[in-house]
Amino acid sequence: MDDKEYVGFATLPNQVHRKSVKKGFDFTLMVAGESGLGKSTLVNSLFLTDLYRDRKLLSAEERIMQTVEITKHAVDIEEKGVRLRLTIVDTPGFGDAVNNTECWKPVAEYIDQQFEQYFRDESGLNRKNIQDNRVHCCLYFISPFGHGYGPSLRLLAPPGAAKGTGQEHQGQGCH
Repeated sequence: MDDKEYVGFATLPNQVHRKSVKKGFDFTLMVAGESGLGKSTLVNSLFLTDLYRDRKLLSAEERIMQTVEITKHAVDIEEKGVRLRLTIVDTPGFGDAVNNTECWKPVAEYIDQQFEQYFRDESGLNRKNIQDNRVHCCLYFISPFGHGYGPSLRLLAPPGAAKGTGQEHQGQGCH
């Protein structure tokens, strides 16, 4: 190959890959759903860890009174020299109340806040050490004994995705 015809961008994917592997990856997983559906068990099984060892389980009376809150559990995992900074965003209280018509709002607000913060950081002057707290994946657990999946599932769809298509969800709860 003639040197005049070689620019060097052909090796760019390999350079990006090496840099990413050396630096490590951030991954944020959100789990949402009623208590007792196996969210913690699935996360612990997927990542071969015990992220919830210090958790205090609430009684049925305490769960009924609890509002939706957002908790974060972080762990660094290394496998074959590749580092993963895993953050699990949990939503205790989601769908556990008697009236669940607004239970999805704190979850949607949290997701929006993380994207807005990342955009502000990326638009700023110091972009070298931006921490990515955006939710990369959300697992929504649906109870097999529920009364429909209602308005809570709408937060997972893009805005306006089901409008006017006859696919709007009916129901009052987050079950």
